[in-house]
Amino acid sequence: MDSIDITKKTAKTIAASGRGNANSNQAPDSYQRHGRTTAIDDHSDLQVLKRIKRYLLPKDFVISQGLLEEMVAGYDIGDPVADALAADGIRFAKPLQQFIISDSNSGSNFDANLTNNPAFNALTEQFSSHPTWFDPKLAQIGAVAYRRYPLMLIWLLRNVALMAGYSIPALSLPLIQTGALMHDALPRLMRTYAYILAVSEHPPLHKSHTSAGNQRQPIEQVLAIGSEGWRQSIKVRQIHTLVRQNLLKGKGNPAKGVIPNAEQHHNPDGSWNSAYWGIPINQTDMIATHLQFSLLIMRGLRLLGARISTEEAEGILHLWNLASYWMGVDLQRLPKDEAACWEWLYTYLSIQQLDFKMGQPLAKALHDLPRQLMGEDNRRGRFVEMVNASVTRTLVGDDIGDGLDLPKSKIRFGVLSSVPILFALDTARQHNQTVAEKLEAFRAKRQDNMNWWLKKNDDYYK
Repeated sequence: MDSIDITKKTAKTIAASGRGNANSNQAPDSYQRHGRTTAIDDHSDLQVLKRIKRYLLPKDFVISQGLLEEMVAGYDIGDPVADALAADGIRFAKPLQQFIISDSNSGSNFDANLTNNPAFNALTEQFSSHPTWFDPKLAQIGAVAYRRYPLMLIWLLRNVALMAGYSIPALSLPLIQTGALMHDALPRLMRTYAYILAVSEHPPLHKSHTSAGNQRQPIEQVLAIGSEGWRQSIKVRQIHTLVRQNLLKGKGNPAKGVIPNAEQHHNPDGSWNSAYWGIPINQTDMIATHLQFSLLIMRGLRLLGARISTEEAEGILHLWNLASYWMGVDLQRLPKDEAACWEWLYTYLSIQQLDFKMGQPLAKALHDLPRQLMGEDNRRGRFVEMVNASVTRTLVGDDIGDGLDLPKSKIRFGVLSSVPILFALDTARQHNQTVAEKLEAFRAKRQDNMNWWLKKNDDYYK
């Protein structure tokens, strides 16, 4: 696998210090070096863990002490390359894009402070070409499956991937400390949606079908150099880096009154409490986010009736491996296949401190969006909210739904009515080319309709 030397050297140094006491004489709970880390059996009755263990893990599965140690070491590693640039006050997103895609990157008219900076050169190497392990054909297979049903995709993004994360304070605290997710829930949701769309953008399946509603040139390859997915990966990586640096310095803009002014949430000077939480947006939490957008959404599609083949599942994970690599995740830490992903996620969830009260404001902001858009007394808005809450309760669990204070619905299992419908559509699609083409045309039109906010506010989708 390709790698960036500066990343690996820095990460290995920090990881080694984090594992300094790791030896055969350690106590079983030696991984509990941060306040956020619980014992592995503290949440054994959580519904989502019971389901993963029963249906998705080998019967003889046992949590690995080595994986626990690796996760905990990852709490103390951010993004060494991007962090080095941030420490020098360099915002790298625009100059990096310009340097790589312009014809002048070999000339003398580019900022010498950047071209002589080893961290900037490391990013240039990482983003200038695809790594040798990347298989564009496999990634396209994954991208096609990932985007096949747009309504299910945004359902699963908001009601499974995001809502499930709100129960874990280590993931929600950075969002609370920056304040924007509650104040600007719709823009944040749609920007996140735009990113997963950009990552999974693929060439038209049929030449007669182009992206509905716009005249731009269709993409030639999934995650091509210079594509929107490539650009957004660079941009989001910079945003994560700036947020990380600001939180470490206590320069966030927290939403007041949301969380208690507890010592564990920050140091006396207001800076981030790294001893308790680890570095904000660290390697381990970034992998958890990677699995939220890949593994959990893929599992949700299957539960809702989509026929995701073994090759398509491999393609979805492969697609997100490149996106996560571009976002600064150390490839050596990513689980290697679907089975390893479930083992990793089960282990991660088993040791995370849970705090539903901290996540409730985030969950409420996301839950209340339909009526904010349609009007407080709008019946359709209330119905959409109940459907969304039902998706969370059905696919994630009532314990998390109760913890996040989501409403209950008497018709909550109605969401499962999609199962036979999607299964029948996917079966017909696989055996009839005409049906496949009609479904693709419908998908493109539906996708375009769902991009209404992006078409108003995002230059790319306009």
